[in-house]
Amino acid sequence: MALGTATAPDELRFDAGRVCLDLLATTHPVERLGSVEVLCAWITGSGLVPSGTPLAHADLTWLRGFRELREDLGQLVRGWLAPGPLPYDLALARVNDAARTPPPAPRAARLQDGTLVRALADAPECAALLAAVARDAVELLTDPVARAALRQCEGDNCPIVYLDTSRGRRRRWCSSEVCGNRERVARHRRRVASRQPGAPAGTRFAPSARSASTPARGAPK
Repeated sequence: MALGTATAPDELRFDAGRVCLDLLATTHPVERLGSVEVLCAWITGSGLVPSGTPLAHADLTWLRGFRELREDLGQLVRGWLAPGPLPYDLALARVNDAARTPPPAPRAARLQDGTLVRALADAPECAALLAAVARDAVELLTDPVARAALRQCEGDNCPIVYLDTSRGRRRRWCSSEVCGNRERVARHRRRVASRQPGAPAGTRFAPSARSASTPARGAPK
């Protein structure tokens, strides 16, 4: 498996609503997990380990493990959103197998001022961190309420899947600041173009293919 190019840790996103969905988002718009350094930044940023947890023992096997789990999760999550049967038994078996390992054990650590903060009992191993992500996916996909809130972003060419917890379940984009802003800019440009000399009166522009698509499985009609 090619390891790809490095990505700056500050380009990572953590707004999909679940840690397993945040992992899926690391493929867009390019490979985000391009180095062990960035993977460690993702592990910390996603909350799998407390801030400041040493991860110097991470190596390329960690990168491969997280990419492989991400591929299996993508098959299961996007398979659920697509109409038709779910022929992903092998991916399901691998996610279930990953979830069998106990996740990292937390402990309460006392700071000098007496404040208690979350820490880990031992240095986290890759299998334990993969288990935490796999368990999150198992909980998501087996919970009918949470599963029904899965959405794919309506932004053009955006494959990010997120959990819609908005009031009325009307969230359309993975991020209002990213895809939502692009849609607003595109809508403004269409309005401006329709007012240009030579544009037929009453010119209407068709919505994007994503906006006009059939609702995802489990989405409100």
